[in-house]
Amino acid sequence: MRLDHVSYAVGPDGMDATLAAITDALGVERVKGGIHPRFGTTNAIIPLENRQYFEIVQVLDHPSADKAPFGQAVRNRSQVGGGWMGWCVAVEDLEPFEERLGRKAVPGNRKFPDGQELTWEQIGIKGLIADPQVPYLLRWDDGTDHLHPSRAYEKDDLSPEARLVRLSIAGSPDRVADWLGSPEADPFDDVEVEWVAPSGTPGIMSVTFQTPKGEITL
Repeated sequence: MRLDHVSYAVGPDGMDATLAAITDALGVERVKGGIHPRFGTTNAIIPLENRQYFEIVQVLDHPSADKAPFGQAVRNRSQVGGGWMGWCVAVEDLEPFEERLGRKAVPGNRKFPDGQELTWEQIGIKGLIADPQVPYLLRWDDGTDHLHPSRAYEKDDLSPEARLVRLSIAGSPDRVADWLGSPEADPFDDVEVEWVAPSGTPGIMSVTFQTPKGEITL
């Protein structure tokens, strides 16, 4: 398994203002994104090194958002002001998580203007809603490596402008290790995860990036 991306829910200022503030803080310019029709959400993506990315996501006024747990999670976080919503771990096989959680993974997709489609399956959003310290899990479908959000600019011969360095999470490493079925809560070689005792709701407290402006924590 590997840390795939972090998700930030848009607040009351809306997508444009939220994205402008984040890109200005990080000193980056390369952003893409699109609509998740199954989830009733839209996103903006900042590609990162190490096949990771930073997702800024907004719920749409669409029936899918009321039905899909991902749309519900985004709306819930936005309604309390927006901010860090969750983190996502990519795995090769979702079956062990399906067995542990007692439900099937759900499909996701995003179409590109040129007609190509990025598809995946994910599970664990309900767990994230109930306990925001735990990540949700996904498996990118076979044959979609070239469409991964971190690679959005390879065709233009442009590399990502930032790197994910550290997550600070309020919660219990034992709880997350159990959720991941891993002997440790930080099984990632390229990202540090630090744990702080929660004084309120568990979840991501901050994320640190190495950027053109140096090390920046949001």
